[in-house]
Amino acid sequence: MTYLTFKQTLQAFPVFSVREIEKHFPGFDNRRLVEWQEKGYIQKLRNRFYRFMDQEVDEAYLFYCANTIYAPSYVSLESALSIHGFIPEGVFQITSCTTLKTNRFDTPIAAFAYRNVKPALFFGYQLRKWNARHYAIAGPEKTIIDYLYLHNEIESPADFESLRWNKVEISNRLCKEKLDAYLNYINSNALKIRMNHLNSYLNADYLKRFKPSTRSRYGGSPGFC
Repeated sequence: MTYLTFKQTLQAFPVFSVREIEKHFPGFDNRRLVEWQEKGYIQKLRNRFYRFMDQEVDEAYLFYCANTIYAPSYVSLESALSIHGFIPEGVFQITSCTTLKTNRFDTPIAAFAYRNVKPALFFGYQLRKWNARHYAIAGPEKTIIDYLYLHNEIESPADFESLRWNKVEISNRLCKEKLDAYLNYINSNALKIRMNHLNSYLNADYLKRFKPSTRSRYGGSPGFC
C-alpha cells in the first residue's frame, strides 16, 4: 500500500488512530507508520494516535485533539476560563475534564492535561462546530463549577485575588438559574461553600471585612439548558 492511498483514505480524520487504520486497512503493517514519521508525512501525538503534518494547527484543532486523544473528555478549567474571557491571559496547555483517570500528554503540538470527574458530573458542555466536525467545551457555568469542584484549596473570597478572574465578565455572562440547577444536582456542601466565596469576591463584600494590609492575595444531563 502506498502513502498516497493511505492519505486519501484517512485525510478526512483530523486525528486518526491505529484502530481506525486497521478498520480501513486490515492487516496493516505498523512499520509504515514509523517510516512515514521519519519522512515527515505524519506525526505521532500519543500512543496509537497520529496526525498528518499538513494539518493546520490552531486553537479549534487543539481542542478537537484534546477531545479525541483521551475520550470521553471536554475542554474545561483554565482553557475554558480563557475562552469565555474569565481570565485575562491565554494558557500554556489544553485542560479538560474526563471520566477516565487524571492524565497528561506532552505532544509535539501542545500539552494536554485531564482531570477526572465522576460520570455524574460529565455534563454542561457545548458542541462547537469546527469545519465538518465538532469539539466539546464546557459552557460558562460548568467551567466555573468544574474549577471550584476540583480546587479544594479555595477557602475564602480572598483566594480569588491571585487567580485574577474578570469580575465583570463573569457577572455578566453567568446564568444564575443554571448555576443553581447545577449546584442542586451535584449537591456538594463543599462546592456550595466555594461558590459562596466566589459570589462574595464578585460582589466585593468581603473587602469590607479586611484591611488592605491583611488581604491575601451543551450538555448531557436532563433538565439543564
